[in-house]
Amino acid sequence: MSQNDNGNITIRTNGTVQTTEERDNESTPLLGNAPGPQGPTGASFSSCVFNLMNAIMGSGILGLAYAMANTGILCFCLLLLLVSSLASYSIHLLLKLCDQTGITSYEGLGFEAFQKPGKIMVASTILIQNIGAMSSYLFIIKSELPAAISSFLSPEPSGNPWYLNDWLLLMLVTFCVVLPLAMLPKIGFLGYTSGMSFLFMLFFTVVVVIKKWSIPCPLPRNHTLTPSQFSNFSDPECIPKLFVISSKSAYAVPTMAYSFLCHTAVLPIYCELHRPTKKRMQRVVNVGISLSFLVYLVSSLFGYLTFYEHVESELLLGYDLFLPHDVLVMCVRLAILLAVLLTVPLIHFPARKAAIMLIRGEQPFSWIHHVVVTIFLLTVVQLLAVYVPDIRNVFGVVGSTTSTCLLFVYPGLFYLRLSDDPLKSPHAISAVALVVFGVFVGLLSLCVIIVTWAQDP
Repeated sequence: MSQNDNGNITIRTNGTVQTTEERDNESTPLLGNAPGPQGPTGASFSSCVFNLMNAIMGSGILGLAYAMANTGILCFCLLLLLVSSLASYSIHLLLKLCDQTGITSYEGLGFEAFQKPGKIMVASTILIQNIGAMSSYLFIIKSELPAAISSFLSPEPSGNPWYLNDWLLLMLVTFCVVLPLAMLPKIGFLGYTSGMSFLFMLFFTVVVVIKKWSIPCPLPRNHTLTPSQFSNFSDPECIPKLFVISSKSAYAVPTMAYSFLCHTAVLPIYCELHRPTKKRMQRVVNVGISLSFLVYLVSSLFGYLTFYEHVESELLLGYDLFLPHDVLVMCVRLAILLAVLLTVPLIHFPARKAAIMLIRGEQPFSWIHHVVVTIFLLTVVQLLAVYVPDIRNVFGVVGSTTSTCLLFVYPGLFYLRLSDDPLKSPHAISAVALVVFGVFVGLLSLCVIIVTWAQDP
């Protein structure tokens, strides 16, 4: 480190020379020698936003209405705003660390902060998080795809034909659709599929809003709707609650953390971004998280106002009961299936990257290891999908452990360890608060969830 005639500190990072004025300029590249494309071959701004939103929005959108039912509308909105804001801020800390250290991988930041134990810790967390996420996605495919196909058949077939066999359908979808997309070495190629997935999520949200007026309240006890039924909003069951506190409220913040987690994909997406700068990447993050927040809020609000306290842990299950052959519901079921299906390859990217880094370190790219690890991970995920009893448990356990670590704890710890800011600076104090919040909420939620399991197995 040296000081020039103008008083600006010159910092050497990975062999590069950068003045403090240049480093603080939001328009300067995060990395002078970034491994991602720096020319016209980089991914566009919109493609990166779509990739990020596809990494954010997955199966979590199906569990947020259940979270609202168990926290209340006002409490849910405040918690959702808090989690989304903290997610955006923690990504901001990661980008600042990239700017200061020249590292563009989550695992690399872990190694820089805590050497090999930090690298193993981060890579293992990413593996567990993404294996759990992909398992929940394939669980949705396994449970919803046969029902979606059956709902389009009239009359319904007798017996169990091969095209309604959940195991067979899961295998066909995994190895005919997911595997080819997961084999792509660069996630910039998934921009088109990410855009389609986001459109499917918008379609799901629109249908949830429309179908709020198709299901009366209180809900019919026999799950059968008749044209003469109407809503009685004076009924106690039809009065929305602003605040709710129960043991099931413990699933709320973990589900939100699970739903907003995209940190493992942010740095690889940055490497694909055309003309990568800190300001440009932060705009990608802000736009992606803001749009995801709106989609989450609208879908969860109208999903809750449709079923109230009877909302299922997976929102689509309620429509299966009351509108099994509704055309829009059948279409949105297929849309969600496609959206989840296209999310798996993008989430698979950081999982494979973490596994290969644990096995091979920083050795050059190898197609053999790339293919073997890809097939192995997809096989493990497919086997685990069969044993997921309730998607609520995935959101709760994964959300309160690995999601809170990757979303809150690790960014704060890495910033405190690697940043050259003084401990009393606003960013350092915020990083401490981020770590404390993540540890407290994660442990509290996990303990309550375990107690709930013990009381009601």
